[in-house]
Amino acid sequence: MRPHQAAARRRLPASPFNVPDVPPPPIEQFAAGDRVSHDKYGLGRVIAVHQNVAVVVDFGSETYRLTAPYAKLEKL
Repeated sequence: MRPHQAAARRRLPASPFNVPDVPPPPIEQFAAGDRVSHDKYGLGRVIAVHQNVAVVVDFGSETYRLTAPYAKLEKL
């Protein structure tokens, strides 16, 4: 006797749980020398980019390494 395997559940077309897969937004690309604005740290300048994984930003009084995705960082 073979074990019974459950069939995949199908959702109704009008189900609120039937949410389409939305791809994540593209990660913004930065280059050394770009002017940026951060919600917490203010205005700064990108001084280094680490293989699109992290950026090093000089905010005047402090230097921070921010990792992707850059949620609060905007290019000016």
